[in-house]
Amino acid sequence: MKKQELREIYKQKRNELTFDEIKKLQENIYQQIFDVDISKVKTVHLFLTLKKFKEIDTQPIVDYFRKHQKQIVVSSCNFDDTTLSHFYLEENTKLELNKFGVPEPVHAKPVKEIMLDLVFVPLLISDENNYRVGYGKGFYDRFLLNCRKDCKKIGLNFFKPILNIFDINTFDIALDAVIYPK
Repeated sequence: MKKQELREIYKQKRNELTFDEIKKLQENIYQQIFDVDISKVKTVHLFLTLKKFKEIDTQPIVDYFRKHQKQIVVSSCNFDDTTLSHFYLEENTKLELNKFGVPEPVHAKPVKEIMLDLVFVPLLISDENNYRVGYGKGFYDRFLLNCRKDCKKIGLNFFKPILNIFDINTFDIALDAVIYPK
């Protein structure tokens, strides 16, 4: 299938998940993340959860990396040019919802992509080649293009990858791995 079809199908599938199903799926995902070797990781980028879209709750992941003295980075969206700006998420960083309901840091210290060792990427579905379907604006593809080659890019998803996304293009960036409930 093509991205737009997949986007519609998997938004609906995720929307149909119950609270109990999401809780169980998240626990499986968290355990896999906690098993990742982070010994060489200093700085981790995480997306902040959009609860209204039933995204994976990243707060337990933030807590885990903080406990292991890793620096946490989150982004704010520039909807004019569909880019992301990145900021350290300290214990006292204030978050505000932007006009689209996305939590973003306020008055936080900026971070360049080159500083990132590990990036967790939101997605609706991925394929067996680790290409992803997101919300369709290209924010993450532009962002990932600017990360170091050795920066690990891991997608987080509630659903098992499909065989193929048919309309992958030259701007799409394959992830290094996708974590989903096993």
